[in-house]
Amino acid sequence: MDQSLTYTWSMNLATLDWIIMGLLLATLTGAALSTKRYGNSVSGFLAANRCAGRYLISVAFNMAQLGVITLVWYFQQNYDVGFTSIWWSLMEGPAMILMALSGWVIYRFRRTRAMTLAQFFEMRYSKSFRVFAGLVAFLSGIINYGIFPGVAARFFIALCGLPEHFQLLGYQANTFLSLMIGLMAIALFFVFLGGQIAVMVTDFLQGVFSNVVFLAIIGYILFSMPWVHMSDTLLGHVWEGSYVVDGLNPLAGKSMIDPFDLGKESNFNVFYWLISIVILFYGMRAWQGDQGYNAAAKNAHEARMANILNGWRFRVLMLITIVLPLAIRTIMHHPAYALDAGTIDGILGAYPTDAMQSEVRTPAATALLLPTGLLGLFAASMLGAFISTNDTYLHSWGSIFVQDVVLPFRKKPLSTRAHLLLLKSSIFAVAIFATGFSYLHEPSQYISMFLALTGAVFVGGAGSAIIGGLYWKRGTTEAAWTAMILGLLSSSLGIVLKQDVLVEDMTAWVGGNGMLAPLGQFGLWIHDSPWITGQVLAFIAILLSITSYVGVSLLGPRREHNLDKLLHRGEFAAVEDQVETKNEHAPWLVKLGFNPEFTGSDKWVTLVTVSWPLVWTVIFLIGTIYNVNVEVSDEAWLSWWRGWMWFTFAVGIVIMTWFTIGGVRDLRDMFRSLEHFRASEDDDGQV
Repeated sequence: MDQSLTYTWSMNLATLDWIIMGLLLATLTGAALSTKRYGNSVSGFLAANRCAGRYLISVAFNMAQLGVITLVWYFQQNYDVGFTSIWWSLMEGPAMILMALSGWVIYRFRRTRAMTLAQFFEMRYSKSFRVFAGLVAFLSGIINYGIFPGVAARFFIALCGLPEHFQLLGYQANTFLSLMIGLMAIALFFVFLGGQIAVMVTDFLQGVFSNVVFLAIIGYILFSMPWVHMSDTLLGHVWEGSYVVDGLNPLAGKSMIDPFDLGKESNFNVFYWLISIVILFYGMRAWQGDQGYNAAAKNAHEARMANILNGWRFRVLMLITIVLPLAIRTIMHHPAYALDAGTIDGILGAYPTDAMQSEVRTPAATALLLPTGLLGLFAASMLGAFISTNDTYLHSWGSIFVQDVVLPFRKKPLSTRAHLLLLKSSIFAVAIFATGFSYLHEPSQYISMFLALTGAVFVGGAGSAIIGGLYWKRGTTEAAWTAMILGLLSSSLGIVLKQDVLVEDMTAWVGGNGMLAPLGQFGLWIHDSPWITGQVLAFIAILLSITSYVGVSLLGPRREHNLDKLLHRGEFAAVEDQVETKNEHAPWLVKLGFNPEFTGSDKWVTLVTVSWPLVWTVIFLIGTIYNVNVEVSDEAWLSWWRGWMWFTFAVGIVIMTWFTIGGVRDLRDMFRSLEHFRASEDDDGQV
């Protein structure tokens, strides 16, 4: 690796790199065009006519979840905490196993045959609650989504070395704004062509491409960067010549390799991961940014199998989010890369806040790290990541507004043509809002904290309404309203308290109103406290919502909902659900997941998939007990993590091959089904 690379604020990509990006874009465009004739029905545009198989959903859905913003989120996190995040995330293993086997929420939601979450809310609660929930979901979603285009634009500007302005037809154009408009136009084009079908097909292709590219980059870094440089950086042997200053290690309490040395880490500590486990259970199917995938499976069993397979990306294929930021940390702090570090620091200095600097650090450094060709592949994969997330989110938020806020007020159904036109208009409006929001928004906190807090505006209350509605016949409409309102109010207050400008205005107003001054001081304390993060505030909103839902249901008039009718069980069972219905009184192990719907191959796939988190959970428990009783050296931890990287890299190659083959088969089967599918005009998402 050339350790004396130079960097200028100009184009970083060579001609070959631009050609690679162009070829990917052309391929995706051709794939999207091939779906155009299948998205002319409402069910096709919204739910791909429910024709998707498990591997297609898994690869495409995970790519939709990935996106530039998710990668930047993990790049920020792992640059700060290194391997320690991997260790504590292993606590999620038991939760992932239980949810996957039982089909937690996913299975029952698919049995309702609802196209959107709010449609389920009308079926379970009331039309007015559907509209309210749909509106809250929409507003929460577009604010959460509002930073996506800006994060991506800053990423590509730093990666490609684009100037702040450029000449266009004799005028000086703003690169940041122009890039956002161009990227959003591509995402809109794909959505308009074929709706959820186009989204799913292009997301799948981008997922396969990105898997290959990310593994290639990981291999390049592991083979080319001297391990001694990375290990010295992680162990604290070098930092401006030496980590050791007056006999103290600045990394003490914020270790990059010892997960039991995080006493000074306020953002991504043990409590962050404990709360993540709660959110995993509570928020299942609550977040609607990718709602088009929720109803796209062939049946409830395929939806459950897709969810079982989903975990492989975050267990294995997300290895890029730890290897790349640690390589960049090495460049930034090891003397061997001092020239490059100085260049990167100069670039970061052009951004006014620490949060913005942390966003662009990885792309700016990656432009130095990767050679021509591989840099083009990385840029192309990030372009694909942007498209996959944004076409999915545009489709979701635009559809939710129409389906769950507008249509319930109509007494007569729309024609298919008018319905599709309204959906596309709503999607276009979401794109305009997100572009404007990103242009005006200045990041003041880590992406993960902003997304957790804004997401909780809806998820904080929706989780109670979903879980209670699907699993508890005593849950009432009044309880759902109460939980949703409390989640909305508590999360909205948290957003205000964590924004610099808003909290200053609020505390100034409250401080001038006598008796309310203590409240202003309390709000200021929350704003300034490094321990009261967006994750913590989201957790508080969840607790309030759960308590209110249970309390109102039990204290109010006793009413019981017919869950058999809602879930199409017993006498209400559809043909596709007969197998499960016949086993209502089966042993608990069958009810947990392994019912007659599981074929022999399904059982093997599930066994292998579940074994991975199960084994790592055992390792986590043994390792944690051992570390509590025996002091483990940093060198021992570093050897462990080096072995973990290589092992995960090897498994990643196997998973990539497996999912690609399965996904191609599912893609072929979906197109065959679409050829013979005849959509019903009544299947438009209305109850």
